[in-house]
Order: sequence, then structure tokens, then C-alpha cells
Amino acid sequence: MNFEEYQHLLFEHYDNGVLLVTLNRPDVMNATNARLHYELTQVWDTIDRDDRTNVVVVTGAGDRAFSAGGDLEWISQMVGNAEIINSVQREASDIVYNLLSLDKPVISAINGVAVGAGLAVALMADISVMSETAKITDGHVKLGVGAGDHAAIIWPILCGMAKAKYYLMTAEFIDGITADRIGLVSLCKPQDEVLPTAMKIANQLAEGSQPAIRGTKQTLNGWITQAKPIFENSLRMEMLCFLGEDAKEGVAAIRAKRKPNFPSSKQAVAET
Repeated sequence: MNFEEYQHLLFEHYDNGVLLVTLNRPDVMNATNARLHYELTQVWDTIDRDDRTNVVVVTGAGDRAFSAGGDLEWISQMVGNAEIINSVQREASDIVYNLLSLDKPVISAINGVAVGAGLAVALMADISVMSETAKITDGHVKLGVGAGDHAAIIWPILCGMAKAKYYLMTAEFIDGITADRIGLVSLCKPQDEVLPTAMKIANQLAEGSQPAIRGTKQTLNGWITQAKPIFENSLRMEMLCFLGEDAKEGVAAIRAKRKPNFPSSKQAVAET
């Protein structure tokens, strides 16, 4: 794809080689629909081929959200639909692997809530700057599916297994101060300093030795790529859950804005 073909991503090139990418669905807090999910698989290759760009900053439009998870209508279509599930599984894998293979450094400016595929981009970035008041959660288990997308490949590396298991199994929200404290993000800043700080870091990297910076990124990514089998298994577990009854209940609960009553939990109680 060329930059002009993207519908939900905005691009601003700077003369020093910095590219600002903005997730742009502000009317729905930049939630990921099918089109944006696809664009997040393609954009890294577009950037890789762009000779003007040496450093990337990614943020969300507006001051409320980086990306507020998956569009509910799109998620509803996935439940029980093997064809859509297979397509989404391939794309979820591509988002992570294509971002990993991009040798140009990526900085995320997490200006608001981040969930789902948007969170995958935010935390798979090489450097992450998060607002003190922003909140993030993987959220999959509240939907009744396993923690896929990106969490299994990167959370244990960033914050350790104990914290990763706790937050991924409970799906509790994490604010910027806590995310910084446990090592889930690189830096935490007041809301109005998030994007300026990310751009300052980008400018610094743009002035540096590009082969040295890119080589350092790719070398360190070796730690992450060792977890590929774990990530791929997490994707299979997530998508398998979308074929079950719990996912149906998870979607229904979100629609009704109530606590889910998962069939599997009732079954466990009945069997004891």
C-alpha cells in the first residue's frame, strides 16, 4: 500500500526523517475495525519502503484514546465464524511480526486508553511514552477469549512473569504510573508532555547513526523472537475461544454493559 491508500491512519513527514503516524477514528476513540486492523498489518512495510523515514512516532487522534480496543460490531462477526477468525488470526500475527521486522525505530505516544490491536502497537513499539492518566488493559479474558494479539510474546519480557500473569488473567486496567513502575512502558509523563516527549526522542534518534540504532534494535529483538512459538500458541488459543459459548456471552455483556456470566464458570461450579 501507498500512504494515500490508508483510510484510518494519518501521516505527517518531517524534514529530519521523523514520521508521525496517527490512528484516526476519533469519533469511536480510535477503536479498531476490520479496515484499521488490516492497515496496521500493512503500514510497517509501507514505512520500510519509504526513504524519507528513519524514525516513527505512533499516537491516537484526540486526547482521550490511543485506541479503545476492537469495534464491537466487528468482534461480534468473529464469534463462531471460522472464516473470519482465520483471517483475523493471520492479521494479528502480521501486526506483531511486521512491526518486529521493521528495522527503523518505532516510538509510541500512548495519549489515552489503549486496548486490543492498538495496545499491541503501543507495547510492541521500541520505546513507549505513556500518559500518567492513560489506562491500558489486554482485556481478552473479559471477552471470554485467551490473551492473544501480542501479550504472550512481550509482557513477560517487559514486566516479568508474575505481573504479566496477574494483569493478563484479571484484565485489570493499568494506569501510566503503574505501567512505568512495573516496566511495561519506557516512560510516563503528564498528558500534555506525552507527544512532545515522544517527538523529542524521535528527533534524537533521527540525528544518530541509523545503522547503529537499527542494528541495536534488531539485536535486542532477538530476545522477543525467541518467544515466537509462545505467541503463535496464544493466537491459536484466542481464536479457538472465539468459537465457544463464553465469547458469545462476553460480547453480550459488553453490549449490555454488565458483568459477564460465562457458561464455563457455571459448569465448573456445577461439577464441584
